[in-house]
Amino acid sequence: MSENAANLWKDWRLHLTVLAIVVIAELIGTHKIPVGAGVILLLPMLYAVIIGIAVYFTPAVSKKQSENAENLVFITLTLLIAKFGVQAGPALPLLIEAGPALILQEIGNLGTIILALPIAVLLGLKRESIGMTHSIGREPNLALITDKYGLSSPEGRGVMAIYIFGTVFGSIFLGLISGFLATATPLHPYSFGMASGIGSGSMAAASLGPLVAAYPEMADEIAAFSGASNLLTSVTGLYASILIGLPLTEKLYNVLSRMKSKKEVEANTKGA
Repeated sequence: MSENAANLWKDWRLHLTVLAIVVIAELIGTHKIPVGAGVILLLPMLYAVIIGIAVYFTPAVSKKQSENAENLVFITLTLLIAKFGVQAGPALPLLIEAGPALILQEIGNLGTIILALPIAVLLGLKRESIGMTHSIGREPNLALITDKYGLSSPEGRGVMAIYIFGTVFGSIFLGLISGFLATATPLHPYSFGMASGIGSGSMAAASLGPLVAAYPEMADEIAAFSGASNLLTSVTGLYASILIGLPLTEKLYNVLSRMKSKKEVEANTKGA
């Protein structure tokens, strides 16, 4: 083990700070706020992110500790991806049995590229937009971008921004929209249970609550579809990002950037 790596584990102040944040977040617990047909689900992970951001601006965390934390994030994500790999094996028969429906829902992740990337480039964002829009930006995608570009890269900053934004607002949005759509559209409740599994435990839990409340007689079946969908999405979503999402985002970003640069040159030429 290199001296630099060994120093990461010797930073007891950082480890104690993280432990304190985790303990406080767990003590606060989970809280539900009903809003019409939906529900706002406040999970410990949300408190941990908010407290962590707040602590960063205090003397409790130095610049050196924030740099150490960045390296440790990559280690923890490696363990998470290993967990997904272990889950993938037992899930293969379920994946085959479920048919193409659960797999094809990964195409929905491409919507973030088609819709969000042009807007991001139009707003003036550079390569940060690749990390922001190649997927929904959850843990597997955070690990993918960190492994390919590094967490300090523009792409790394982009995916981290979306990860934090999704943690803070994603559960709230899905908790509200799932209940509204389940009661306002004629689609079968099982389809919403399947749709709630987007590869994020907190978001899946937030969107599942209103569905179970709206259809209590189907609670077990909806929860089963949601759990299977979330597991399969966690596994297949990473490969969809590696093989389709990220390469497509890179190519589309290059095309959009050239188009924008060309228009800016033409505008400057006409102005002159």
